[in-house]
Amino acid sequence: MRQLPRTVVFLGLASFFTDFSSEMIYPLLPLFLSSILGAGALALGVIEGVAESTAALLKVVSGVWTDRSAQRKPLILAGYGIAGVIRPLIGFATSWPFVMGMRFLDRVGKGLRTSPRDALIADVTNPGQRGTAYGFHRSMDHAGAVIGPLVAAGLLAFEKMSLRHIFFLAAIPAAVVMIILALGVDEPPIRRQTSLQGQFLREHWRHLGTDFKFLLLAVLVFTLGNSSDAFFLLRLSGAGVPVAWVAALWSLHHIVKMVATYAGGTLSDTVGRRRLVLSGWFVYALIYFAFAMVHSRSALIAVFVAYGIYFGLTEPTERAWVADLVPQHLRGTAFGYYHSVVGLGSLPASLIFGFVWQTWGAPVAFFVGAVLAAAAAALLLLVRSR
Repeated sequence: MRQLPRTVVFLGLASFFTDFSSEMIYPLLPLFLSSILGAGALALGVIEGVAESTAALLKVVSGVWTDRSAQRKPLILAGYGIAGVIRPLIGFATSWPFVMGMRFLDRVGKGLRTSPRDALIADVTNPGQRGTAYGFHRSMDHAGAVIGPLVAAGLLAFEKMSLRHIFFLAAIPAAVVMIILALGVDEPPIRRQTSLQGQFLREHWRHLGTDFKFLLLAVLVFTLGNSSDAFFLLRLSGAGVPVAWVAALWSLHHIVKMVATYAGGTLSDTVGRRRLVLSGWFVYALIYFAFAMVHSRSALIAVFVAYGIYFGLTEPTERAWVADLVPQHLRGTAFGYYHSVVGLGSLPASLIFGFVWQTWGAPVAFFVGAVLAAAAAALLLLVRSR
């Protein structure tokens, strides 16, 4: 394997420490809202809905912005910096609207950094190594998601710290992120396209190409069947899996994702993007179908652990494919559209899944998700794999 560019390695480290910081807080946030602030499930739903919608919309804005300015690093620094400063301030909250405000600003940071960061990874990486680069980045992200909750749990159990103290301590890995970005991330000069300056989004859209638009349509259809992973946890609990086991399985799930994303990204460089995404969506459909049909507790646990393989085949490969299909000067814009489709599609996906579950039961809801994955795979055949 060829050595990854220095910038990709340091962006991976930044994602590791960012998720380390964020996952010290967010798994504990529902408990903090209910036990400390006296807020209920509705408040949590409003907070997360506002936060994720904000991030999804800003990913388009930051994508267009980074292409027009021909600069990536300033937006990346601003995005990570805003989130790193704001996130620990949740520890000062005395009411749930304050938490919503902090989550809103935190997601502003995520919206600002995501598209420029993914575009920069493509800028500094050879086309034949993009899958490996995105796979490494996603695996570091998932590694942080494994470590963060474990550190928080250890501090709560052995150091007898309060939830507020845990939130404040999340500032330490967030500060490390800024040092890593400042010292380790360089961006190559990007050719500015003066013909596109000042044009509206619809003009940028025209230049992105038919293949990218078909890929985006397929991702949208797939996302509408891709509900929140919380429904998997609910299904496991309903099958009699103890709460402690659910927490351990969630950590194991991230370990599988960490390993699978690196392997899947590397594999996409040799066997092709479309083949890997189709394989991932096929695995996803099988997982959902199994969750619809299986009732044994041990079988459901095995299926849930295998669910992480789907992420490994698709997360890095889809990003590498986006970079393959669009011109360099529109990569930020393309990643903005891609991430926004995924983010905005997730809200109705969970609403649809929850409605079907409540009306016809869990098996029907999971079966609908499997069918939508199959429909998305059919659309993917219209996209040429370069």
